[in-house]
Amino acid sequence: MKRILLRSGKSPYDVLSVEEALHRDVIATNSGNLIFSDAAHKILQTPDTEVASNGIGTDVTAAARINEEYDAFVVPLANAFRPSFEARLKRLTRLISKLRIPVVVLGVGAQTGVTYDPARLRPMERSVREFCAAVLERSSSIGVRGEFTEQYLRDMGFRDVEVIGCPSMFLYGAELDVRKRVPALTAESRIAVNGSHSAVQKQGLDRIIERTHARYPNLRFVGQNLSDARQLHWRDLSDPNSLVTAMPTHPDHPMYREDKVRVYIDPVTWIDDLRGFDFSFGSRIHGNIAALLAGTPATVLCGDSRTLELCRYFEIPHRRLDQAAKDPQAADPARLYEEADLGGLVGNHRERFDRFTGFLDKNGLRNTFTHGDGGAAFEERMRSLSFPPGIRPWNDADLASLSSRFGWLHAQVGELTQANAKLRKELARSRKEQGALPAPATSVYRRARRVVGRPLRRALQSGKQ
Repeated sequence: MKRILLRSGKSPYDVLSVEEALHRDVIATNSGNLIFSDAAHKILQTPDTEVASNGIGTDVTAAARINEEYDAFVVPLANAFRPSFEARLKRLTRLISKLRIPVVVLGVGAQTGVTYDPARLRPMERSVREFCAAVLERSSSIGVRGEFTEQYLRDMGFRDVEVIGCPSMFLYGAELDVRKRVPALTAESRIAVNGSHSAVQKQGLDRIIERTHARYPNLRFVGQNLSDARQLHWRDLSDPNSLVTAMPTHPDHPMYREDKVRVYIDPVTWIDDLRGFDFSFGSRIHGNIAALLAGTPATVLCGDSRTLELCRYFEIPHRRLDQAAKDPQAADPARLYEEADLGGLVGNHRERFDRFTGFLDKNGLRNTFTHGDGGAAFEERMRSLSFPPGIRPWNDADLASLSSRFGWLHAQVGELTQANAKLRKELARSRKEQGALPAPATSVYRRARRVVGRPLRRALQSGKQ
């Protein structure tokens, strides 16, 4: 039995309460991460291959154990080539450099603007080079999301680069059934909209959402950030994102008060809910991929290279957000729905799937659609599990809405009390054992602090008077 270690926030089979999922941040700050990691898990699971999740955190000291217990390390990534991810990319590189097993990267992307100007990425070029070099020493090629990332790496001199898109689009293999179920959208149509805080705050998506909310009473906003989820479930406004009050996940927003907002911690419930919608649009790539996987037409409003290159590769209907924001009427869902051409998305899907599985074959990875049951066992097991529904705004004060939250808090207090008692016992035992030993000499630092500290504190106190 081959064992694959998969970089993912959690296994698709892990059923967690909302409170526990948010506490542990299994979505790695963005629930879209679970869509592509769940897809990778399903794709790689075959009768002779076991897949295990290692979590999102990178423990460099675990390299020896990984070498001993696993046959390959598979790393699905999104926009990892961006300045804010550089520290984590370096840690991942250090871990990979210590591995003796194959390491395969599925769909990494570079993030810049829609003009594909790589200037903002130059300061982290060394980190990207070191990461790619470490990966390519342990695999035949590196899989990237689209045209921009491919050219970005080729300009650095890397040749073993393949555009494979994102594994999320291959959750159902070579099949992708997306069709317009109604001839046109009306005011009564069920529409999902999504977007990031930056798109709402800086790129004009707030005006598009406001206009759509006024015209479509069955509109629902689907958030993805951890801060979105905590605002819905706990009304937690401690994150800097809470300053963006135009975000529908903010408690002051009318869509929050009208219960027209959701965040999902499991892709299965996310996709299932979107099956009942007529259309999805917004700036979130995986928010709209979730709709496409549900068979619901979608249009992406692209605000950066990571969304644009994926849309171009998969032929997902899209428009540039900066252009749509100038004329919100042009981003009206009815108009986007009418203009959405699904022909290339659906018609060329099998060709892209074959390219993706060819990449897996080249890197020694079998897949369930070619070498297994097509994911039947995976789907059967998922159907046997009961996942929590999407997180709703906390607008109620009834006993049911309070019991789960305070029940979890009570359990946390109990666990912390036990842990504290254990630490107190260990501290007391340590002090008792040290009591038989001569007291350690006071360090020079401590003696100096005593001499200087008292006068300094008196001086500070006198200065306040």
